[in-house]
Amino acid sequence: MDCIDPSAQAGLAAEPALDGSELLRELVAGESSQPRPAQRIGGVVIGELLALAEGGSRVLVAYPGQPGSAALDARTTVDLHAAHIGREVTLMFEAADPSRPIVTGVLRGEPGWPLAAAPGEVEVEGDGERLIVSAREQLVLRCGQASITLTRSGRVTIAGTQVSSTATGVNRLRGGFVHLN
Repeated sequence: MDCIDPSAQAGLAAEPALDGSELLRELVAGESSQPRPAQRIGGVVIGELLALAEGGSRVLVAYPGQPGSAALDARTTVDLHAAHIGREVTLMFEAADPSRPIVTGVLRGEPGWPLAAAPGEVEVEGDGERLIVSAREQLVLRCGQASITLTRSGRVTIAGTQVSSTATGVNRLRGGFVHLN
C-alpha cells in the first residue's frame, strides 16, 4: 500500500475549479495550475466505512495515510447498508488519485459467514405474466390484521377482521368436509 507523505498533503488542498476553456488550454499547453497529487495509489487499500449520508446516496470513508483528516466522499460498486458502517471496506482509487476512493467491497468479519444456520431462503420467479414465490416450510402474506398463510403440508389459512369472497361467475366452496360456523 502506498501512503501519502504528510508533507505532500498540502499539495492536495482544494483549489478553485477551472472552467472548460482554461482546462483545455492547460492540457494543450502541457501545463496546469492545478496541483497534482504527489503520490498515486495503485492496488487495493483497506479503509473503513464511516457513514452513509443523505439517504445513503453519499458514502464517507477513511483510510490510513489519506489526504487530510476528514472523511472522504467515495463512490461505490457495491450496495452498502447501515449494517456495514464501521466495517472494513476495500478501496481502489479513480485514476490512482488518493482523494477519489471507490468502495469495491466490504470485508467479512467474525460475525460473518458461515453462520450456524443459513438464513431462510425464498425463491421468486417471474416472467412478466406470472410471479411464483416459494418457501420451504411456510409462506405468509401479511398486511395489518389480515394474512394468508400457506404451509408445506397444504394448509391454507386466510385470516382477517372481515373476509369477503366475490365472484362474477360461480363461487365454489369444496372440501372433504365443509363447516359453516
